Amino acid sequence: MRLELVNTGTELCLGDTINTNAAWIGQRMAALGIEVARQTVVPDGGAVREAIAEAASRADVVLVSGGLGPTNDDVTRESTAELLGLPMVQNPEVTAHLEAYFIKRNKPVSPATLRQAMVPVGAEVLENAFGTAPGLYFPAQLGAARGWHSHIFLLPGPPREIKPMVENCVEPRLRALSPDGLSRLVLYLKLTGIGESDIVEKAEKELEAVAGLELGYCIGKGDVDVRLAGQPEPVLRGAQIVRDRLGEFIISEDRRVLEEVIIHSLAERGQWLATAESCTGGYLSSRLTDVSGSSKVFGHGFVTYANEAKQKHLGVPASLLDLHGAVSEPVARAMADGCLATSGADHALSITGIAGPTGGTQEKPAGTVFIGLATKGQETLVRRFFFPISRDRFKLLTSQAAMDMLRRRLLGLPQVGL
Repeated sequence: MRLELVNTGTELCLGDTINTNAAWIGQRMAALGIEVARQTVVPDGGAVREAIAEAASRADVVLVSGGLGPTNDDVTRESTAELLGLPMVQNPEVTAHLEAYFIKRNKPVSPATLRQAMVPVGAEVLENAFGTAPGLYFPAQLGAARGWHSHIFLLPGPPREIKPMVENCVEPRLRALSPDGLSRLVLYLKLTGIGESDIVEKAEKELEAVAGLELGYCIGKGDVDVRLAGQPEPVLRGAQIVRDRLGEFIISEDRRVLEEVIIHSLAERGQWLATAESCTGGYLSSRLTDVSGSSKVFGHGFVTYANEAKQKHLGVPASLLDLHGAVSEPVARAMADGCLATSGADHALSITGIAGPTGGTQEKPAGTVFIGLATKGQETLVRRFFFPISRDRFKLLTSQAAMDMLRRRLLGLPQVGL
């Protein structure tokens, strides 16, 4: 099955909005065993019609995102109807949905808004539970007069609207269109604490020797996805090879990121975590609280950027700061111990370092960071890491290393770092 994705929106072409929909849809399709053959990004207006026509002439399935709203530059619906020669009529169910949507917000339904209730004859309405613009599905037979065999889906642009529509409306139809594709399996094994080149060195030759296995890598936010695709037997063989060679670095096989794994692991154990951050300025606690359910396991997050804050809130002795400096193993240890005692948590992570690009010394260059981990009833650990990169990337990798220290302790795995 050849699938093409058409993303519409001038804001995408100008770079004002990052096209996260394309990446997410590509991942969802890969999980179904469908590879996106081409992605096209076009501005609002006349280019939309041309892009849909080109994609529909080549592909079995076309997914179009954006351009279904009430403004005059939202032309995706009208362009597709014109291409297929379909008249449009006002749909009573969509009209009722729009009226209920705006009544709930004490607003009138404007004529411009009612444009979204116009549905091409023969198209199926895809419910939008999180917005006003419905999606539309055009079965392949509607394009037969033009010699097309393409199933066309028109989807809203906002991620909070398009994602549930793809999951609930598009994917079931794609499964029905390609029952043979269900035999194809795609697995993503997410690893952290190891680079792509090390993965290649440790496992790639053995993986490449598995007949019928498609192998790929994708670098994420402090992690690497190993993508295995093909028929079930070679994929499962490949997954076992990765587990055997790189098991301690695998954080999930269901695409969960490390903060999700940590929150869920603590919840299963009924344990609490607290953090004490200096150079990351709360980035670690922000990542943790991005996860739904984090309030059940995360109660305290200290940002002690100044030495005075480390003394006041964490009880770090001034003499320790004077003797070793804020960026040191003893201070990281004292921060973790103080955080554990103050919060009453089961685990406490501390971070102190030099994010750079200034502030480093020959002994402690920019990028140096110490991470401490204190746990009730266990020895407090401190590890030194070196991330000589941009400040934002430094914060990301440091928070990732901190969470991985906790993951390894929870699982009884050996620690990394110096």
